[in-house]
Amino acid sequence: MEEKRVQEISSNVLDTIPAEYIRSEKEQPAITTIHGVVLEVPVIDLSDSDEEKIVGLISQASKEWGIFQVVNHGIPNEAIAKLQEVGKEFFELPQEEKELIAKPEGSQSIEGYGTRLQKEIEGKKGWVDHLFHKIWPPSAINYQFWPKNPPAYREANEEYAKRLHPVVDKMFMYLSLGLDLEPNDLKNGAGGDDLVYLLKINYYPPCPRPDLALGVVAHTDMSAITILVPNDVQGLQVFKDDHWYDVKYIPNALIVHIGDQVEIMSNGKYKAVFHRTTVTKEKTRMSWPVFLEPPPEHEVGPIPKLVTDENPAKFKTKKYKDYAYCKLNKLPQ
Repeated sequence: MEEKRVQEISSNVLDTIPAEYIRSEKEQPAITTIHGVVLEVPVIDLSDSDEEKIVGLISQASKEWGIFQVVNHGIPNEAIAKLQEVGKEFFELPQEEKELIAKPEGSQSIEGYGTRLQKEIEGKKGWVDHLFHKIWPPSAINYQFWPKNPPAYREANEEYAKRLHPVVDKMFMYLSLGLDLEPNDLKNGAGGDDLVYLLKINYYPPCPRPDLALGVVAHTDMSAITILVPNDVQGLQVFKDDHWYDVKYIPNALIVHIGDQVEIMSNGKYKAVFHRTTVTKEKTRMSWPVFLEPPPEHEVGPIPKLVTDENPAKFKTKKYKDYAYCKLNKLPQ
């Protein structure tokens, strides 16, 4: 086992947490959150018959916020509920059973059950355990990292992946049209039909000192887009106008994050959202983000049509695997 799991620590501590989970004062949520205000990020109804209106709203949200929620997205509530149910059941299994799909020791692979994800500044840790595995395309899937238990796990995840496809295609299309590009330009820029759907299940157990700890430290996603469903426990925070705010979640909505690769492809017109996760004292928070990522060897850079003499390229073109390596190891891009 790579290290002690947060779930295990949570079940053994009563009123304190280990020092490595206590954030510095400039990060502690009790000090840095604007309390009593819940940020209402844009909510966009995908069933609206006015496509131009949807494009305008998504484009505006992506430029000003980097995050929005979509409702009437076409994924049945039952498919989302089943995804959440089997994920929760996995994390409630005995520890030794979860360890069967742990990330291999010393592996560079991100897939598997684990606790540590990236280089941690000052040795500080997030109050979270996780499970990563790819759910699309079939050629990228490694079932070694899919739980065998609960038995319905595979079926629920495959159904969710299938239902997610049209939503993903719509998001890329609307984002492209919002920049006066061809409908497929951003999707093709991110890898086209070889786009990788990487699922992460975040498990944030109850924390005796939620005022001092963070679930996930402040970051932008290195994906192109992230599409996320949480459970009903508050935890997502967004940095806006130099302050941290809780985000109001709409039941059965999908939360869409603009990631680094769309910011790069749009040459900075769309902004990757700077966000973090808080934890609570009594309840377990969980979330199911799907990171839509270019294949490792695929090169991503600003879309040529968006680069002009007046607006030169703001980002380098590089292979996604090289970008990811620098990001995870806190190296300059």
